[in-house]
Amino acid sequence: MTQMKSPASQLEKPLQGVLVVSVEQAVAAPLCTARLADAGARVIKIERPGGDFARGYDKAAKGESSYFVWVNQGKESLVLDFKQQDDKLLLDRLIASADVFVQNLAPGALVRAGFDMDGLRKCHPKLITCDISGYGDSEEMADMKAYDFLVQAESGLVDISGGINEPGRIGVSVCDIGAGMAAHAAILEALLLCARTGRGSELEISLFDVAAEWMCVPLIHNDYGMGPPTRQGLQHPSIAPYGAYQTSDGISTVISIQNEREWHRFCEVVLGNADIAIDEMFSTNMARVANREELDKCINGIISRLNADEFRARLVGASIAQGRINSVSGLSEHAALRRINVRTSEGENLTIPAQPARWRGYQAREGTGVPELGEHTEKIRTEFMDRDELI
Repeated sequence: MTQMKSPASQLEKPLQGVLVVSVEQAVAAPLCTARLADAGARVIKIERPGGDFARGYDKAAKGESSYFVWVNQGKESLVLDFKQQDDKLLLDRLIASADVFVQNLAPGALVRAGFDMDGLRKCHPKLITCDISGYGDSEEMADMKAYDFLVQAESGLVDISGGINEPGRIGVSVCDIGAGMAAHAAILEALLLCARTGRGSELEISLFDVAAEWMCVPLIHNDYGMGPPTRQGLQHPSIAPYGAYQTSDGISTVISIQNEREWHRFCEVVLGNADIAIDEMFSTNMARVANREELDKCINGIISRLNADEFRARLVGASIAQGRINSVSGLSEHAALRRINVRTSEGENLTIPAQPARWRGYQAREGTGVPELGEHTEKIRTEFMDRDELI
């Protein structure tokens, strides 16, 4: 691994010189390695002969899968069949050269192919390995498939999401995304450790662990409090008022009261009645949550006489946090949306949201493209199979 240098240079990225080999599919591992590629790492994506099945999810990205275009920019695609001895040898050689090896195949799939993480790290002490799975090493869950929605359901996320009378799936692949982000962070930590000590690391990330950690507050309420939060639709389960309120024109605005100072300003400036703030039923957040129905009747009785512009003007005047319930088409035109240009494997150009982390000095992923299936197979085979020093 090359010494990581300062990101201040416009020409050099933080992970320039780092080689990442990833046997990956779907979203979790590809998102992780996409972030590493954004930072300058060379990412070799290993696909089965039929390709990463996320290539076939949809055709929304000008004929290609929206998922695949999102998380595979700037990678090299190598097709390997581990049943073939030459392909196993090539993977061996890639791993011998790699700084990081990532995989998110079904549990045991790589071991059956002759690659286990313990063995790899014994052969290559500086190697960082990262296993991304659905349920970790739980024997009881070993045979369970772990697609995002299934993990949302198993972890309890679905139970606390949705409307009051109906549970709901989170509208994006949140467990996949969370696992990819956790893996990315762990790999960066491992790279720092390796730079300091010369030792690799063995990392394990599961979608379920990520979701369970996010469920910490509801679980604490379940195990030690008065029971888990109930579904509240567009209301916060433990803060009030914090949710959507509809004005006379039928438009909903989300407001958030975070402390008692804001609550008093809200009553005085927005509701026009400072006495509401000191009413015994509403004088603390816990009281407001306990008396949410009465609280909402009080608030709605006043703001139902206002239109959205009037209501929002009062909120601005009181410095109360607010937000519109936007549509996806509204997001597309949002003033805060940053976009980058990307290309499909067919050379079609489109814009997608920019990565959330901004490094001054370079634009990550701008103008890169997704690889065709096996686009780099022959180049990589020639590069690594002809290197005598790896024998």
